[in-house]
Amino acid sequence: MNPGWRRRPLPEAFYARDTVLAARELLGKVLRVRDGRLWRSGMIVEDEAYLREDPASHAYLGPNRRNRSMFGRPGTAYVFTVHGVHCMNVVTQAAEAVLIRAVEPLENVASPTDGPGKVCRALGITRERHDGVPVTGPDLEILDGGLGPFVAAVSPRIGVTRAKALPLRFYVKDNRFVSRPRPGAQAR
Repeated sequence: MNPGWRRRPLPEAFYARDTVLAARELLGKVLRVRDGRLWRSGMIVEDEAYLREDPASHAYLGPNRRNRSMFGRPGTAYVFTVHGVHCMNVVTQAAEAVLIRAVEPLENVASPTDGPGKVCRALGITRERHDGVPVTGPDLEILDGGLGPFVAAVSPRIGVTRAKALPLRFYVKDNRFVSRPRPGAQAR
């Protein structure tokens, strides 16, 4: 573990505010996951905001069994599966969340992390273990990061069919771990 970025987990108040602002400010923070005695971590370099009135959001039609964590307390993980692949969001305000799209590997990460499913696979995040769990520890935490000065960029989200033009994707410009749409790929 690099002591230069080891900090306390971000408090619930960090998440209990404007979702777009929280998404921007999650860039450079460190996502850590404990698996037994092993920690896996990566610095957040890309994420997307999903808002209450956003037709691309899982919360748009209201709470159900699948998305109930998205209506939980700020700083709660909302982990869902799509085609058997886990993806993790962090709840901000009720029915709003930030999808973690990519991390720069820091600790015990050997597989690619340039996409939301790859982040969960590389860090060992699953719906069964982490959905509804606070990201303030002890086994899942987001820490104040150690990424030096960087340029944040904004673009439309990737892989959505509704509200796809909204500029709600945030990423560290020129970071090699940021996910990229495949040439010719269509939004699903």
